[in-house]
Amino acid sequence: MKKRHYLFTSESVTEGHPDKLADQISDAILDGIISSDPMARVACETFLTTGLVVVGGEITTNTYVEIPEIVRNTIKEVGYTRAKYGFDGDTCGIMVTIDPQSPDIAQGVNCAYEERVGKANDNNLNDVGAGDQGMMVGYACKETPELMPMPIMLAHKLAHRLAEVRKSKILPYLRPDGKTQVTMEYEDGKPLMVNTVVIAAQHRPDVEVDTILTPDIIDHVLKPVIPEDYIDYDNVKIFINPTGKFVLGGPSADTGLTGRKIIVDTYGGAARTGGGCFSGKDPTKVDRSGHYMARYIAKNIVAAELADKCEVQLAYAIGVARPVSIMAECFGTAKIDPNKIEELIGEYFDCRPAAIINKFDLRRPIYKKTACYGHFGRNDKDFAWEKTDMADVLRKEANL
Repeated sequence: MKKRHYLFTSESVTEGHPDKLADQISDAILDGIISSDPMARVACETFLTTGLVVVGGEITTNTYVEIPEIVRNTIKEVGYTRAKYGFDGDTCGIMVTIDPQSPDIAQGVNCAYEERVGKANDNNLNDVGAGDQGMMVGYACKETPELMPMPIMLAHKLAHRLAEVRKSKILPYLRPDGKTQVTMEYEDGKPLMVNTVVIAAQHRPDVEVDTILTPDIIDHVLKPVIPEDYIDYDNVKIFINPTGKFVLGGPSADTGLTGRKIIVDTYGGAARTGGGCFSGKDPTKVDRSGHYMARYIAKNIVAAELADKCEVQLAYAIGVARPVSIMAECFGTAKIDPNKIEELIGEYFDCRPAAIINKFDLRRPIYKKTACYGHFGRNDKDFAWEKTDMADVLRKEANL
């Protein structure tokens, strides 16, 4: 049979992208609250436009945080310290409109359906009902050491490198906004070579794109990030600021909104997508904790070599602790009966919100750093959902 060749593309954005700035503000506020009130209920949204930040949402807590101060500090840490960059953390206007969590929702989160109707057999883990209905998706594959799709991992690393060379003044003319995009050529599902790289990097007005920016980006961003085995600079297509310039950026050029980059946050389009975003949400919201558990399950299945790739879907009903469905799709790569894989998930992974919170110790201020460069595939001790500590157990149970 003829081998299947195709191209697949994923993108990422820098921490100065307006949507990612909004995500960081929302998660910085969550961290500020949860650091002194771990049981707080937080659903925080941020909207950014020219000279203005609007923070809204539903927050129930017994602590107090100075939200405007958190907002300004976050903006300045990213690098928006002068109005000519497109935003200024010291002078932008800030509006805050916060209400408590709806009591109708809270009653289901505080005491799950199983507890209310007398079907609970493990009270402490049925104390928390899912904070919303919806489906959550986790994915893993063997394309990279992180068990992530290669295009999104390269796009994230390029975006992170753009921030590094700006902050370290290797390329001092760069400004905070930016985007990256990587197109990989695949053969029969395996990545062969980078086909196209697109970089959009905000820069100072006096920087010429063709003679200064392009060679600098290739030398200081692309070459340190993309492995030589996966790129041929004589044939790869590279587009750097293809409009000719990128001076006006940040919230002055484009509005920013929490949760608008969920494909960037997850698997770059290589897997199906859940129903909600992560940032600004405390871990009772299964949009966040459920996605983390789904990734953990999928990653351990692949690490155990039960399959070469695996997509796990969890689904919840609001106020109910146990998921209403669990599905594992291995795309024809399973080494054992797929039904057995789902049986192992049910036996070894407790997907109730309270169990997930306990498993990953999620009532900690760890969230701001998740808001950039992906929630998955990160080598960070606080990203407990990236561990593969169940792989040996699964392998043994599968008799592999």
